Amino acid sequence: MEKTQWKGGTLLSPVPAVLVSCGTMEKPTALTIAWTGITCSDPPKTYISVRRERNSYEIIKKSGEFVINMMPSSFVRQVDYCGIKSGKTEDKLAKMKLVPQESKLISAPQIAQSPISMECRITDIIPLGSHDMFMADILAVNVANSLLDERGRLRIEQAGLMAYAHGSYFALGKKIGSFGFSVKPKRPKNPKYKKN
Repeated sequence: MEKTQWKGGTLLSPVPAVLVSCGTMEKPTALTIAWTGITCSDPPKTYISVRRERNSYEIIKKSGEFVINMMPSSFVRQVDYCGIKSGKTEDKLAKMKLVPQESKLISAPQIAQSPISMECRITDIIPLGSHDMFMADILAVNVANSLLDERGRLRIEQAGLMAYAHGSYFALGKKIGSFGFSVKPKRPKNPKYKKN
């Protein structure tokens, strides 16, 4: 296909649109982050990239911890608001009726409305330019019981999560495959039901 070349930019899409909560249960806050992802499987590691002028930057840097809250697309307005407004001037969580929930291993709270929250502890801070990257160990993953089947397996497709792409939010759509499905042998049809 024919392509037009642009200068290098941040067009990798889609990416998660998450709420990163920090602070304490007594003084919680959160900001919206799209620059996040997994950096290692073993040990499980993640990162968030944050502008130094954001109110949450110093809170995260001083505490050394944060929670990544994956949010349902039904909370897109709240997620967007927490990315636009500053916690310096208002309590964004209260304004958006987002409820802080105690974490198990760190002081930073989770967001109760998040079906999947990851408790993280910073291992490295890497200055990059417009953002600093907070590399972190994923200490715990908290999953809503409603997303677990009878065998305890995660049904993430039922979380209704959202993504961010080129300045817009998108609800994640239907499942179109599972890891490794392209190389799995096809199951033979049950001969019992073979047409005559």
